[in-house]
Amino acid sequence: MDVKKEAEKQAAELKSPSDWIAGLEWFFFIFANIVIIPLTVGKAFHLPQDSIISTLQLSFIVTGVACLLQSFFGHKRSILEGQSGLWWGMILSIVSLASAQGVSMAELGGSLTVGFLISAVLTVAIGIFGWGPALSKLFKPGVMGVFMLLFGFQLIKIFLEGMLGIPMGNPPDDAKIKLSVAALTFSIAAIMIVINIKAPKKVSKYTLLGGIVIGWAAYALLFGPEHSVKPDASFKFELFLLGKPAWNIGIISMAVITGLMNLANTFGALKGTEGKDLYDEETSKKQYNRSLTISGGLTVVSGLFGLVPYAPFVSSIGFLEQSGIVKRLPFVIGSGLFLLIGIIPPVSHFFSNIPLSIGSTVLFVAYLQLLNSSFGFFEEIRLNKRNVYRSAIPIFIAVVIMVMPDSYFSSLPGFLQPIIGNGLLMGILIALILENTIKWDHIKIS
Repeated sequence: MDVKKEAEKQAAELKSPSDWIAGLEWFFFIFANIVIIPLTVGKAFHLPQDSIISTLQLSFIVTGVACLLQSFFGHKRSILEGQSGLWWGMILSIVSLASAQGVSMAELGGSLTVGFLISAVLTVAIGIFGWGPALSKLFKPGVMGVFMLLFGFQLIKIFLEGMLGIPMGNPPDDAKIKLSVAALTFSIAAIMIVINIKAPKKVSKYTLLGGIVIGWAAYALLFGPEHSVKPDASFKFELFLLGKPAWNIGIISMAVITGLMNLANTFGALKGTEGKDLYDEETSKKQYNRSLTISGGLTVVSGLFGLVPYAPFVSSIGFLEQSGIVKRLPFVIGSGLFLLIGIIPPVSHFFSNIPLSIGSTVLFVAYLQLLNSSFGFFEEIRLNKRNVYRSAIPIFIAVVIMVMPDSYFSSLPGFLQPIIGNGLLMGILIALILENTIKWDHIKIS
């Protein structure tokens, strides 16, 4: 009888317009986060149009499957499982660094492929052998606060470039701000922020959906349609789209370290959704281990097909808090719709033509919530004038590295340049060392 009642309840929910609207909201949140990634990586690596549309369609399909796997078999929470922003930022930054070092795109992509696969094996092993909960203890609130803040800095920089009309990925030296595009994107961003602040929750939860639809329409009216991928580009099933396996030790080492640091996304997303306003329960060992195993398995797919590796999105926390769409059904609907557009090529082509400046605008507003998530973790460690170094050192060093020209690191050994030249990576590493070697909470103020 209970099974029958549960089935009837689910059937009734499927007929609910509100759940489908919420599912559409999830669809556009997933879409806005994912569509930019394969397009920018493809352009950064100068991939042909057929390869870009192939990575785009595969990204849609794999992401849809990833979200459904996590929803039913992994952590079972409504958290976007997508191509990691940490990996994405690293890949875009290392492209310019590799260019300065004279490393070819084939060698860079091939070495990243090897790094992806090694990272995938390590992540799967951590999940299968149950090491996730133990490792999560290393990512203490001080580490997570630093990670969230620096992660926001890195991604907001990328989104701001898109909003200003600057080519994303590896912009040319003569790239300039497009004032007309910037005027549109900043107007849309301002309207979205005002709605989030002023409007009731039943209205503000659709801000992201409205921003994409209205922004896309406004861009088309003002500047004409944008064709990120040519209409005649076609999907081709091909392995190693970024490059066949190569052995640049520095790039591989950085990729493996990034893969380990990418665990912060899993721990951050799951810990961040434990609060009473969301799931109101502590993440179990099984949830950690299943989530990591699935993310690792998806990273194997990434390595084979040249996609950016996967992880739970910490930005889902802000989306859940803003929208209040915590139920699993809308998330499943949105994930299913996203999978569907990947399976149908004409639909993939249509959605691939969203102006990157509009997608960047929507994500800019969404990722501002990372500051709130960061402060939430910092509140748990109670910073004062004696222990402030635990956070000040990694944050300030990382930010300075982020704004340094790549040429500054050319005097370092080649295998160290990709690691030390990445501000986000160095910030997380320093925070991990400081938080786990010094008993900061035992230091008295007086």
